[in-house]
Amino acid sequence: MRRLMILTTIAAVSSLALTHTQTPARSPSADGMATIQVGVWKADDPPGARIATGKWIDVLYGRPLKRGRADLFGSGASYGTALKGGAAVWRAGANLLTRLRTEAPLAFGTKTVPAGEYTMFVDLKSPTDWTLILSSQKTTITDDVPTRSKQWAAFVYAPEMDVLRAPMKVEALPYLVEELTFAFTDVTGTSATLRLMWDTVMASVPFTVAR
Repeated sequence: MRRLMILTTIAAVSSLALTHTQTPARSPSADGMATIQVGVWKADDPPGARIATGKWIDVLYGRPLKRGRADLFGSGASYGTALKGGAAVWRAGANLLTRLRTEAPLAFGTKTVPAGEYTMFVDLKSPTDWTLILSSQKTTITDDVPTRSKQWAAFVYAPEMDVLRAPMKVEALPYLVEELTFAFTDVTGTSATLRLMWDTVMASVPFTVAR
């Protein structure tokens, strides 16, 4: 009996040690989400009422890391080439295509896009000339590896499916951002600015909530 108890204890300890050493594999690019809620609220509205009447806007994206790459965006005629990987535009993320999901119609300059979900790309023309692209191209989550790998790149980009092209303001950051980051800033009930930050570069585009 004593021997059986010893063997059982050894097996349990071994199993516990194996569990701790077998760390599940993780994607080299974490999932990310930038979120705001817009709406027009009265000063005396309780929090629950604000949530119920507000509209959500999300950016869903994969977050690649710089990982020591010295010339992330490139320069000259090769500007953006490495990030695009042979595609016409940059997918502005990793894994599944980056998506903008909005419950409210949004106006970028004079162009309005209806509420819905759009795939998002960035046209990298030069260090000072970026264009945000919203497309009706759908992202399909599938277990078929060849199909999935195409969805993970920007090779599915089709110009005829563009819903919006908006110029972005490109600026240099005084610090380095290791992980690709989308953020909403300058948020009001009816407007905000979408910002993309990576390495020492920040590109932004303002928008308003359309009626």
